[in-house]
Amino acid sequence: MKVVLNVDVKDLGKKGELVNVSDGYGKNYLIPRKLAKIADAGVMNELKNKEAAEKYRLKMEREAAEKNAAILEGKTIAVKAKAGANGRLFGSVTSKEIAERIKEEYGVEIDKKKIVSEDIRQYGTFGFTVKIYSGISVQMFVFVGE
Repeated sequence: MKVVLNVDVKDLGKKGELVNVSDGYGKNYLIPRKLAKIADAGVMNELKNKEAAEKYRLKMEREAAEKNAAILEGKTIAVKAKAGANGRLFGSVTSKEIAERIKEEYGVEIDKKKIVSEDIRQYGTFGFTVKIYSGISVQMFVFVGE
């Protein structure tokens, strides 16, 4: 008997998967507990539509990420900071500040956790990586000055 799972079932499959189970297990356990529904034509059509919608959503996310990557690739942002006489900053430039500057200058929203950089504690130009999407990352630069 083929059923589509409504919830994750341990040792059987994840929610939305089409699985083949014995007739007794399906009729006496899965269906009465609303853990699964029989895979008839309507349910199969619904499953295909969900898969197509998910595929389309992922495609659109990837296209948006590639567009943002093209905007940001190799760009430099400027961050103002105060420093002592030897050029060492009072504190450091954080990924949060970098993400805010990217949003201000380029209009691209980046999560601070997606920015990979070393601690910036002095004036100068430093490189960092922005992981925009799975498999898409860009190299950018930050100029720290007064």
